[in-house]
Amino acid sequence: MRPDILNPLFAEVEVLKGVGPQVARLLKRLDLTRVVDLLYHLPTGAIERVRAPAASASLLGRQVILELTPFDTRENRSGRGPTRIFASDSGGNAISLVYFNNPGWAKRSLPKGEKRIVSGKLEQYGDEWQIIHPEVAEPGKGAEPAVREPVYPLTEGLTNRRMGELARDALERAPELPEWIEPGLAGREGWRAWRNSLAEAHREPGSGARERLAYDEIFANQLALLLLRQAQRRRRTVPLAGTGELIRRIKLPYELTDAQRRVIREIRGDLAQDLPMLRLLQGDVGSGKTLVALSAMLTAVESGAQAALLAPTEILARQHHATLLGHLDSLGVRVAILTGREKGKARESVLMGLADGSIDILIGTHAIFQEKVAYKNLALAVIDEQHRFGVSQRLLLSSKAERPPHLLVMTATPIPRTLTLTQYGEMDVSRIDEMPPGRTPVETRVISEEKLTEVVDGLGRHIAGGGQAYWVCPLVEESEKTDAAAAEERARVLTLRFGEERVGVIHGRMKGPDKDAVMARFAGGELAVLVATTVIEVGVDVPNATLMIVEGAERFGLAQLHQLRGRVGRGTGKSTCLLVRGQNLTDVGRARLALMRETSDGFRIAEEDLRLRGPGEILGTRQSGEEAFRVATADDVQKLAPVAQSDAQLLLERDGGLSGPRGQAARIGLYLFERDQAVGLIRSG
Repeated sequence: MRPDILNPLFAEVEVLKGVGPQVARLLKRLDLTRVVDLLYHLPTGAIERVRAPAASASLLGRQVILELTPFDTRENRSGRGPTRIFASDSGGNAISLVYFNNPGWAKRSLPKGEKRIVSGKLEQYGDEWQIIHPEVAEPGKGAEPAVREPVYPLTEGLTNRRMGELARDALERAPELPEWIEPGLAGREGWRAWRNSLAEAHREPGSGARERLAYDEIFANQLALLLLRQAQRRRRTVPLAGTGELIRRIKLPYELTDAQRRVIREIRGDLAQDLPMLRLLQGDVGSGKTLVALSAMLTAVESGAQAALLAPTEILARQHHATLLGHLDSLGVRVAILTGREKGKARESVLMGLADGSIDILIGTHAIFQEKVAYKNLALAVIDEQHRFGVSQRLLLSSKAERPPHLLVMTATPIPRTLTLTQYGEMDVSRIDEMPPGRTPVETRVISEEKLTEVVDGLGRHIAGGGQAYWVCPLVEESEKTDAAAAEERARVLTLRFGEERVGVIHGRMKGPDKDAVMARFAGGELAVLVATTVIEVGVDVPNATLMIVEGAERFGLAQLHQLRGRVGRGTGKSTCLLVRGQNLTDVGRARLALMRETSDGFRIAEEDLRLRGPGEILGTRQSGEEAFRVATADDVQKLAPVAQSDAQLLLERDGGLSGPRGQAARIGLYLFERDQAVGLIRSG
């Protein structure tokens, strides 16, 4: 249970002064539903104001605080122009206070002949000095503008001043917490106590206090991963020796690379132990991870046990199922699939086969670890595209076996070394750093959307020559509905040009059978163009598709673009990736697209993506529901993760573990940062 000391922080925002249903709704837009959320909603900068007795030319362009007396009002009779209230300062200067809406409020707030404290940016307009939409306060009454005011991320209907008040109210509810950071480290860095650091971060944006708060998050994350590893290592499992006979009997189209052989040896070494394997397998797009995973699963089957492969999408699960059936059917290895679509007798048949052991390998989506799914002897779990799943889902799958299964997680999204530490710190890491023979390099070109007609003409020539192509539609916003609409509209336009029988569309809002039908037509060569959202980002394998067109390429992350590019170049034909960019390209956007043109090295791209976008986006924490860091930036992660890991190890190995004084404080930290899964692994006491 959560320690009582934290209860005030996990109360709903309605406990704060003046927060009713309307303000709560506005806060919810910013994902601020509890007091703790407001505490960590830190300002991004500050407004610096100059308090002056009178206006002067030297103050033009600056934020000022002036005492003014209104003397005249000019309203625009058409109702379309601004309302101007003229006021004078103590030096006799006339200043125009300009409002483009709500003239009634302006006149009530600035009555003629009465002094008011006014703040805003002093500007020159023709011969006039003016302040547009100034803040107004009555001298001696209410909160006057501060000389230095923190600036918060806002939503329409919430002012900066109101957000500051809410943050102060939240801070008043924050208790003094015991210190979980090693004292020597805190002293060297000059970090103050947790509550003082929070107060300073709100009061002084950009101060060193923010780094301490970032460290807290990273430390809790590292400690949780170490506890997970400890808990997993305490348990024993069934060693899987295998014979290697089944994998030798598979007729492969090419020789294994040295990198694949090395990784297979590492995995077989883990499987032969009675300690559960916890291994992350990284390999760039097309490096042959699936074959490595197949070798591991066949080792389990040879040992008389079952294996399960978890895929992030139904498309990828069905593709894996078809691939494995092709390899294993003749070997007598029984492979089944379970997704949300399997119903009735088909589902019951799979569940019975898992329970009685007649199914050797199960492929599926998250449906494979639902409560009613029971295995006779699950000894190996493989998770594909690990960045789509979180630690909690890894634990759920592990709970499906009487003894913890060996766990192999794979990703084709190369993860920078620092993020490997922060997200997979409980795991050993293998890398396939060599590509199989026969992978043709993909030529990457960047084209302006102004030349879209030429792109469509080029697509026409490509399909006239018997080629197939993907057309990926831009990310409109974080709404699948709008992305789906964009894909359907692009498909409609291309259908007018090439005909309904040649163009297919696929997106996340379609039903599973409909998606499968379109994919089958594309894979079979019946469709020449597949218009899609990023639902095809991972795993889709059609060797004859040698052209990838990504519309609105600047809206995608580098790792996503790299994944999409990996859908082509899978056969022997020359492949091309066209990145169609918008006209409003930023310098950062230009640099990212230039890097895509320059390199196909997924690990280099991942490092750059981390620098540009931050850890939460790279690891897909939005898709997985895993908590992203609220304060820590990519730079913080790179700088502080190694320190935090050492500090967490020191706590567990030297400082009395979680039963010592610092350990008791660290427990509170784990609950504060909602690493509850790790807390559940702590031994009693």
